Amino acid sequence: MTPEVLTHQSLAGAAHGFLGRTGGVSTGIHAGLNVSFSEDDPAATTENRRRAVEAVLPGARMVCAYQVHSADVVAVSEPWEETGRPRADALVSDRPGLLLGVLTADCAPVLFHDRMAGVVGAAHAGWKGAFTGVTDSTIAAMELLGATRANIAAVVGPCIAQKSYEVDDAFERRFLESACENERFFRAGQPNHAWFDLEGYVAARLQGAGIGSVAMLGEDTYAQPGRFYSFRRATHAGEPGYGRQISLIGLR
Repeated sequence: MTPEVLTHQSLAGAAHGFLGRTGGVSTGIHAGLNVSFSEDDPAATTENRRRAVEAVLPGARMVCAYQVHSADVVAVSEPWEETGRPRADALVSDRPGLLLGVLTADCAPVLFHDRMAGVVGAAHAGWKGAFTGVTDSTIAAMELLGATRANIAAVVGPCIAQKSYEVDDAFERRFLESACENERFFRAGQPNHAWFDLEGYVAARLQGAGIGSVAMLGEDTYAQPGRFYSFRRATHAGEPGYGRQISLIGLR
């Protein structure tokens, strides 16, 4: 089975793909295309990463950061070793042959492209990174490489959907105290709880930044165990670990 690669027409000028768990060699609870080294057999993860690259931009060098749920972004001019990854949650580049990758398992992956300037970006937007501005940081870093805000297209990939993402009132209060209009991203649940629309929130932050176009794939990682890894689903099932999928973008 080959990896499933989800794409979007607004990013058509760049090699890109949102990958899930199909088409890999990992087994057990990580069965499929797990790209994380943290729990899996390193040989399986290495092969899965190779397959991911070949499915999106054959022969490219993949670059990933050490993700820490921050708003930090790194401009990439050349690959680094796995052990030398910078601590950041977004990457930008204007160099052909590099594939920028972000790993997720419910958080929102966001891929960016300015076709006119030849600049790409990838961001890992969990609730904390999204709230503290990781997408804003990514756009600003792309501008430093020559991108124009009005020419940037962004797509929010597979992530946990509102119907699957229950949060407590302290979580909701944090967003409402930041901006009262954030109320639109919460739907009332059981007492002292609500359902949070991460995908919608990330898309709204992107739209508010004034970029050229914003799209959402609308794929719920939690509700599709055969297609995507999910931290929350694994936690609810009492599993001892979980895999990660990868989203990639690069210039040919």
